[in-house]
Amino acid sequence: MSDTNITPHRILAVDDDPFNLRIVAHALQQAEYTVMTAGSGEEALSVITQHGLPHMAIVDIHMPPGMSGFEFCRTVHQFSDLPIIMLTAVNEESTVVEGLEEHAEDYIIKPFNPGELTARVKRVLQRMGDFAYPLRSLTRVDERLMIDFPGRQALVNNKPISLTPTETKLLYILMRSAGHTVNTDFILRRLWPLEPAYEDRLHVHMHRLRRKIEDKKDKTRPRYITSERGVGYTFRHITDE
Repeated sequence: MSDTNITPHRILAVDDDPFNLRIVAHALQQAEYTVMTAGSGEEALSVITQHGLPHMAIVDIHMPPGMSGFEFCRTVHQFSDLPIIMLTAVNEESTVVEGLEEHAEDYIIKPFNPGELTARVKRVLQRMGDFAYPLRSLTRVDERLMIDFPGRQALVNNKPISLTPTETKLLYILMRSAGHTVNTDFILRRLWPLEPAYEDRLHVHMHRLRRKIEDKKDKTRPRYITSERGVGYTFRHITDE
């Protein structure tokens, strides 16, 4: 049986300043979130690989000498649709615009009010989905299917099958709201936020994803992803395995 416990939400805070990390962690813990911390983008990716995807990340932009916050966002969005809030001292208009258009759900300037931070976290999480699956480094759906999000692959009957970045992100979007229909327009906006996208394009990727994970013996009865014409798609939350 799949683990359906979806609380408390897990937040990953990424900042090279230990003092800021302590402030963020304390504020979120007071709001009853579980907090993981990382001092760099590289460390944050290691945390995700070891412990699975959090429900959200709060990320600084400049973290010398390694990966920047934007680079971390680009990397993690190759295998997920992880909601991100940028928390940074950078207040240049071009950077704020890039952050909001390409990487993040929200952008907060340091110094910040801890109460405002937790309010924005709550608002973004409410908007993004139910997170019905605890997305671990290797997420077990049932005895037949497991998903490795960081590795961008599905294990079908223990056989690894590669997933494209779009297929992985699509699966993430559906699984976080498992058991509920996800509106087609919402999926399109999350997959291709910076360009026009139409249902035909989504159908192609959905067909390829289904072909990889569904039971090929019975194509008329999808085991995992069902569709409702004109509405959207649903990932079944397997609870009877």
